[in-house]
Amino acid sequence: MRSAIVPDVRGSGATRPERLVVDFVDRVRREGLAVPPGSAVEYGRALGALRSTRLSSVYWAGRATLVRRPDDIPPYDRAFAAFFVGADDALVRPLSVPVQLHVDAPDGPEDNGRDDGSEDESAAGEVRTLRWSATELLRHKDLSQCTADELAEAHRLMADLRVHAALRRSRRRRRTSRHRGHPDLRRTVARSLRTGGEVVRPAASERGERPRRLVLLLDVSGSMEPYARALARFAHAAVAARKRGQVEVFALGTRVTRISHELATHDPDAALRRAADAVADWAGGTRLGEGLRTFNDRWGVRGLARGAVVVVLSDGWDRGDPTVLGSELARLRRVAYRLVWVNPLKASPGFAPLAQGMAAALPHVDEFVEGHSVASLEALAEVVAR
Repeated sequence: MRSAIVPDVRGSGATRPERLVVDFVDRVRREGLAVPPGSAVEYGRALGALRSTRLSSVYWAGRATLVRRPDDIPPYDRAFAAFFVGADDALVRPLSVPVQLHVDAPDGPEDNGRDDGSEDESAAGEVRTLRWSATELLRHKDLSQCTADELAEAHRLMADLRVHAALRRSRRRRRTSRHRGHPDLRRTVARSLRTGGEVVRPAASERGERPRRLVLLLDVSGSMEPYARALARFAHAAVAARKRGQVEVFALGTRVTRISHELATHDPDAALRRAADAVADWAGGTRLGEGLRTFNDRWGVRGLARGAVVVVLSDGWDRGDPTVLGSELARLRRVAYRLVWVNPLKASPGFAPLAQGMAAALPHVDEFVEGHSVASLEALAEVVAR
């Protein structure tokens, strides 16, 4: 039977740390856990970095590096008990330690209770410190389930979004190094005049890059009410971060309303008030197919959507004919660079695109993404930049 006292994992004892790692990982694998070689290496590094050889420290080093799923914890505990204690059915009682929870305040002072690597020994044993961040939890929370205070904080986080557009090749040329571009005869001749007509440094140029236009089509119908204002905040962040004309925003309801000008202010609250005043059918009905037809006829196919990244933010619920929606999306896809559909309901458990509008739209979109939380909108900002 092995002793419950852990050998010196830093190499000063009789047992070498390499042998300890190999034997223990082998015992863990016999319990059914799949331990890749990289995890075993990380376990050895964790043992070498320990400041203590207490049994609980060795346990948590392995727990942090060898266990990847909650279901792996019971077999890991059995392997640890059998390897260091010698009883297959033994409970790892010394490993239950008190836990202190420290909450990160967004605007508060730094946490004075952070772990500096030293072990706090008390009558109750070792104390572990865990950190919890309300901001990180809010970033992944469904916006329809947020309280008023949480929505205000989520809107503040969205105000920090930076939406960058995909780039396209420009017809205007720019200076570059000789080995990268094409010969620039005009600048080469101008340079040669300074050296008596001798070409000493040939000039070169290449085609530059310009940002593509971003077009946002925001569904403001009643079914989208829990998400519409948050998505409008995302649209405002896109407009505020770009030059005039590079981002166009339209509200889709029973009619189509262009709200790019209303969102073109750095005050998000004022921008949303102006947009809500301009949209007469906010939280009303929805006719996505007819709305897209109007957009294509008046703006999209005539030039606004050509070569642009077009993003439709909608749950897909349409009272109109789904075949109209499909045909208008096909028209839009032929002129757009990329067509992205953002559905806040996609993150719901058991979601399936059963709505007629959503089913008609999917064959024509390039990407179908979520839009229910701050984190999903941050991911959307990366999608439109590709």
